[in-house]
Amino acid sequence: MRYAFSTLGVPGMPVGEVVRLAAGAGFDGVELRAHPEEQVHPRIGLRERTAVRQQFADAGMEILAVSGYARVAAAHDERGEEELAAELTELVVLASDLGAKFVRVFPGGGDRPAEEADAEAARHLAAVAPFAAERDVRVLLETHDSHPRGADAARIVGPVGHRHIGVLWDVLHPWLRGEASADTFAALAPYLGFVQVKDVASAEDTAPLPLGAGSVPLADCVGALVRAQWDGWLCWEYEKRWYPRAADLPGLLSAGREHLVRLVASAAS
Repeated sequence: MRYAFSTLGVPGMPVGEVVRLAAGAGFDGVELRAHPEEQVHPRIGLRERTAVRQQFADAGMEILAVSGYARVAAAHDERGEEELAAELTELVVLASDLGAKFVRVFPGGGDRPAEEADAEAARHLAAVAPFAAERDVRVLLETHDSHPRGADAARIVGPVGHRHIGVLWDVLHPWLRGEASADTFAALAPYLGFVQVKDVASAEDTAPLPLGAGSVPLADCVGALVRAQWDGWLCWEYEKRWYPRAADLPGLLSAGREHLVRLVASAAS
C-alpha cells in the first residue's frame, strides 16, 4: 500500500508546508483539493502548476489526485452542460500538468430518479474519457451523495466501460448506508482507483476523528483490499474544512499513517 492525505484536512495551507508536512509524517503523496479557496485549482497558470509539481518532485512526493467538485449526475440546462464539460476538461488538464494520476468528481444526482441520474453521469463520464486517456489521467466517481454505495457507483461506471473512468471508494458513505465493506469492494474492484479512509464517532456524529478512534470499520475495509491483493493508495480525508472545531490534522498524521500500516500488516498476517 501507499499512503496519502487530502488537503481538505489542512485548509488554506501553502503548498510548501503541505509537502514538508507529508514528508515529515512519512506519507508517499497528497490529494489536492482543487478549489479556489486553495492554492491549487483549475484557474492557476502553467508557471504556478510547474512550481507546485516541482516542489513535490523535489521532496520525492507524489500528487495523487486533484479533487474537484464537478457533479456529473446533476440536471443541467444547455449552458450547464457546456460548463460541466469545460469543468471536467479543466480538471483533467490540471491533473496532467501536475503529474497527478486521478481526478475526483461527485455524482450530485440529488433527488432525480436513479435511472435518469445514472444515464446522465455515464454520458458525461464517457464524453470526457477519450480526453482523459490522451492526458493519461483517470477520472474517478466518488461514492458520495446520491450514489453512496459501491453498487450505486458501479451502475454508472460499468456501462461506461473505459479504463480511464473509475471509482474512488470513500469508505464512510457506503458504511452510512449499511453496505458491508466486502460488498462495496466486490462492486468496485473492477473500477477502483484509490481509497479514501476516515473515521467518525457514529452515523449521527460525522465530525472527523483520528483513525481508529471512531466506528468506521477500517479493518474490514483494509482487510477486503489485502485479501484481494490490492496494493494501491489509501488516502486519509480528514474533513477539517467542514468541521473547524475538529482537532488539527498535522499533529495526528504520523499516528494515522501508523494505524493504517498496522491494519494492513494485520490483514496480511
